[in-house]
Amino acid sequence: MERINYREIVKKILEGHSIHHSNDDTEVQLIFDYEHDHYQVVHLGWEELRRVYGCIIHVDIKDGKIWIQRDGTEVGVANELVAAGVPKQDIVLGFHAPYKRKFTEFAVG
Repeated sequence: MERINYREIVKKILEGHSIHHSNDDTEVQLIFDYEHDHYQVVHLGWEELRRVYGCIIHVDIKDGKIWIQRDGTEVGVANELVAAGVPKQDIVLGFHAPYKRKFTEFAVG
């Protein structure tokens, strides 16, 4: 059986989220570091007199697993990964403390 290309799946999911947050004064930047397998969606700009800067999604690929470090979405990046064919045992919810991960349906690390 052919292994799923996790980089391509992560890229496609993050690209889908980048179109939902922009307006005239703010933008969404996609940051893809293929060499080190770090992937982010960052929202930045200005809303009236307030600076906007924040990471919406941060995903790393480490040791053959997809680590979700930050997920600021409603649907959940883990759910999107599962729908794309990624097995739950290859997804780590890195934003949960290590002792809590064993209570999820996903990998502990």
